[in-house]
Amino acid sequence: MVRSSADVLEIPASRESLSLLAVDRAISELRRGRYVVVRGNNGSATLALAAEGVTAENLTGLAQTAGAPATLTITARRARVLNIAQPEGRIITLSTSPVLSAEIVAEIADPLVDFNTDALRFESHETATYNSESAAVALAKLSRLLPAALTAPIQVEGADDLAAWAARHDLLLIDSGDVFQYEKTAARSLRRVSEASVPLADAEDARIMAFRPRDGGLEHLAIVIGQPDPSAPVLARIHSECFTGDLLGSLRCDCGDQLRGAIQEIARGGSGVLLYLAQEGRGIGLVNKLRAYALQDQGLDTMDANEQLGFDADERIYLPAAQMLRLLGYDQVRLMTNNPAKVEALTACGVSVAERVEHAFPSNKHNEHYLKTKVSRGGHLM
Repeated sequence: MVRSSADVLEIPASRESLSLLAVDRAISELRRGRYVVVRGNNGSATLALAAEGVTAENLTGLAQTAGAPATLTITARRARVLNIAQPEGRIITLSTSPVLSAEIVAEIADPLVDFNTDALRFESHETATYNSESAAVALAKLSRLLPAALTAPIQVEGADDLAAWAARHDLLLIDSGDVFQYEKTAARSLRRVSEASVPLADAEDARIMAFRPRDGGLEHLAIVIGQPDPSAPVLARIHSECFTGDLLGSLRCDCGDQLRGAIQEIARGGSGVLLYLAQEGRGIGLVNKLRAYALQDQGLDTMDANEQLGFDADERIYLPAAQMLRLLGYDQVRLMTNNPAKVEALTACGVSVAERVEHAFPSNKHNEHYLKTKVSRGGHLM
């Protein structure tokens, strides 16, 4: 199920730049294997480290700095896959006996490791949706890392003034609200930063425009073909980037066919726009998509593979597409898609979808099961 927008309150526009910058810096810290201070909406404070970057040294340092044992925070989907717990919420925290080690953390977080849960005793509790532990997992997702984090409540003396304590320890402090609002804030701050005429093999009258969020994060692209009339529904395709399919011609998916087919169809119609979103692997990133491929080679379908990793079956949002269309001056589209959920998501973002235009291509022996799964489980129309 694709997501249309965050379900928490918007941050004030005056705080957008600071909010985006804080999350961008926190992402960088997690990807380097450093921990960050996360302040929850309930007044809690947690020291967090991405599970994918755990070592024996930084795990020990995490507990010592926080003054409390580390627990592993994972998605409920991952917990159910491992049969550790059957939580009703979205996020749970785990402690183990024997105590968590870097090796145990890596084995629980990484679905490509053959992990025997019988060797451990687990204690788990569900975590509130928008508290600091949940924010740590959300931050790992934004970092394109596995959706798991080591967390420890900050229980040392001198941490009452959290900002001062974090500064003394050279740690980045971030509010959980900034994490949960990041995608929405980044989409709302998109601006057109460059544009050029780029004749394409199937559409010579084409321009490519780049849109960048205020924090300098990932750019999204618009390929505008011809001169679309903004007073009428514009033929449009929203395409999530696929390095393997779009660039390398992978046969595991139909992404390359969809991309080139959309450009050809728009050119035949005279005008339209293709929005190329930086949401590789349904929003989980290229590295995690390759992990999902490895799981598919073991017999899982595309949705189960994402969920085995701990992600939702589809992590994409369409707020960037809606903002780009608004900046281009288009508020109604004829959407080229076989995914009704994409129509619903774009409509929820304020764009009128006048028509769904069929957009399907023949399968091959490598992607036949993938396409059938999109129909049977994803609700696609073929």
